[in-house]
Amino acid sequence: MNFEHHILSVEKALSTWEIPQDSKNLAEPIRYLLSIGGKRIRPVLTLLGHELFEGKAESVLSQALAVEVFHNFTLMHDDIMDNAPLRRGKQTVHEKWNINAAVLSGDGMMIQSYDLLLKNQEDKFVELFRCFNQTAWEVCVGQQMDMDFEKREDVSLDEYLEMIRLKTAVLLGCALKLGAIAAHASAVDQEHLRLFGEHVGLSFQLRDDYLDAYGDPEKFGKQVGGDILSDKKTYLYLHTANHEDESIPAELKALHGTNDNAHAKITSTLHLFSKAKADEVTLAKSEAYYTSALNHLNAIAVPEEKKMALRNLAAYLLERES
Repeated sequence: MNFEHHILSVEKALSTWEIPQDSKNLAEPIRYLLSIGGKRIRPVLTLLGHELFEGKAESVLSQALAVEVFHNFTLMHDDIMDNAPLRRGKQTVHEKWNINAAVLSGDGMMIQSYDLLLKNQEDKFVELFRCFNQTAWEVCVGQQMDMDFEKREDVSLDEYLEMIRLKTAVLLGCALKLGAIAAHASAVDQEHLRLFGEHVGLSFQLRDDYLDAYGDPEKFGKQVGGDILSDKKTYLYLHTANHEDESIPAELKALHGTNDNAHAKITSTLHLFSKAKADEVTLAKSEAYYTSALNHLNAIAVPEEKKMALRNLAAYLLERES
């Protein structure tokens, strides 16, 4: 890897970011959530996207923070909707304080992300704002789709891919594009870079689906089969649920909603996934998006050596086991 120094830069900037102190009760939950960790991949992408076009990373550090603050805002509100007790092994904000505090401090993070987006980039603010705002809306649409899917039995694979594109992947593409906009990259190169990030995000999420079912629990860092026990409609599940052999979807749906014996449910579901070749199909789809991402990176009109950090970061995300 050759982006560790960017992670350190982001961590330092977050720790020294002066959250407005008009209200201690607003600022404390924000500071708490930002302090409990995270890979900081999204802000690093903004820095790398800027450097790709000869820009200096420090000149877009505020924009990188805007992406990370926005991302954490979505996590704070997601935790409320999911009634999640823990985030990265620590109490979620609504558990540590209360739901009202989490809603309001989350709103505050969203507002502050726009303030960070503007800083030192007034000449490019309209372009930055359009990219950021469109992405913010798309993330909300993706979250709504995810919630809608919980109540539906007819979710298609294409709908699922669109949901994860909106909920997860578009923010990676936007993070890169913000850096490119500030570096005065051409519209064509900006679009290739955005699609590189988006397709890496899609590949990442599909691999995450696979690892949740088939990963090594010691390396994956969480319970394998968690999505199965939660009855999540992942790519694996939907491929199996739509299999041409009608006996396979029937058996899968019979397991849906049953949690009397967790081990038996996971084992039986994995057997059906493998029988339907959902594991192979999911990995192949993930690899196809990864190949597409690299094709977009290859098409950007900058020297090859400038692209190595992004190649390394993409490989780091996709070759991980946790």
